[in-house]
Amino acid sequence: MWTPSPRTRLTLVLAAGALLLIALQIVATRHHFVGPVESIWDDFAGNAKSFTVPWAGLGLALIGLSWRRRGIAVGAALAIDLVYQGIRTLNGGPLAMGNGPVLVLIAILALALWKWQGTERANALHAGALGILLVLSSKVADVWLGITVLAGPRVLDEHIVLVDHALGDPSWMMGQLLAWLSPVASSVLHWVYIELPLGAMIVTVWQLRNVVKTGVWPRHYLVRTFLVLGLIGPIFYVIFPVVGPMFAFGADGHAFSLGQYWPNVIPPVDLSPGSIAFDHYTPRNCMPSLHTAWALSIFIHSRRDPSTGAPAPAWLRWGGAFWLIATLSATLGFGYHYGADLVAGAVLCLTIESALRAPERGWDATRIRLVGSGAALFAGLLLSYRYLSAGFAEHPAPAGALVLGLLAAFVTAFYRTWFAQPAVPAERLEHAVRA
Repeated sequence: MWTPSPRTRLTLVLAAGALLLIALQIVATRHHFVGPVESIWDDFAGNAKSFTVPWAGLGLALIGLSWRRRGIAVGAALAIDLVYQGIRTLNGGPLAMGNGPVLVLIAILALALWKWQGTERANALHAGALGILLVLSSKVADVWLGITVLAGPRVLDEHIVLVDHALGDPSWMMGQLLAWLSPVASSVLHWVYIELPLGAMIVTVWQLRNVVKTGVWPRHYLVRTFLVLGLIGPIFYVIFPVVGPMFAFGADGHAFSLGQYWPNVIPPVDLSPGSIAFDHYTPRNCMPSLHTAWALSIFIHSRRDPSTGAPAPAWLRWGGAFWLIATLSATLGFGYHYGADLVAGAVLCLTIESALRAPERGWDATRIRLVGSGAALFAGLLLSYRYLSAGFAEHPAPAGALVLGLLAAFVTAFYRTWFAQPAVPAERLEHAVRA
């Protein structure tokens, strides 16, 4: 049986990725918004769109390099960024750091493919691929947001706000709380919200910190969950288009807003919800909340070492908890999401994590039940949000208690399956299976 080499596998992946990027660029060009190829070109020769994502991608790539090469890579990336920014400044351009790490990422992959050998090459290719995937996924995500607008000219916010009445209108409550707190609190939450890739990079670097020394990669780590969430979650944006309370019920919706309600006034209950026409530029990216799903995955992966099963250091556990709480507060407090979005995002995260976690365990009855019940719960939530939203508003207490109770039951099942008992290190479990 033919087994492709690391170079062949990477070439195939890059070819498939290139075809995807070209297809998305064609769609973007036809509909007059920035496509991934244009965005990538800006990373090479123009104004990089993001500072954090390229540097987070380089941070992931450094995992597979020796300390000496890490220093060279960081120094080169900084030098390139400073040169680019100096040229921009002289020409009156903006501050747009991020070119250097992208160029160095490409250089690492090129050197690994055509110069390095053995474990040195394998580690560099593995880590470099993670870094470039993070960068490319952000380009694809930007285009997909435009596609959600094209696919969803009408949005379903009238349904979701009725569900949120049953959950206690959390976005309105948190929005009022943030308005009462100092601007510093809002600034911190906004920074956490937009710097999600940084939190993911920190946890991933800790999880993979020993791969160069040992040559062994954990069977499961955070990036796998992040990527699968990013592949599956956005599909539902076009199935269930929602723009969020700050747009549908606030000033940011302009002429398409249903009223100036958010965050100070709870909207009146309308027991005949429908779809509403909305603008041609606001992404329909609320249902489910992927920020919630990704932040929850950061929290989960900050609990234990994936290789040994030992508890993570206290600073990482507290950091993961802070990132989750701050992200949830930001998604609600800035009016980006309804509480119903967060529930759906949490269920999606736990379901995907249950499918990916501890691959050496196989698909036993417990995993099948957990993943199956999570998928059923996620589908049930979306269907009930869409077709039973008036019932949520008519019977808010039992409906809200049912949704939160089902979420609590699924969280409990997830915890009991993966965390209630001391984790068995992957090496010991594989040895026991072989025996």
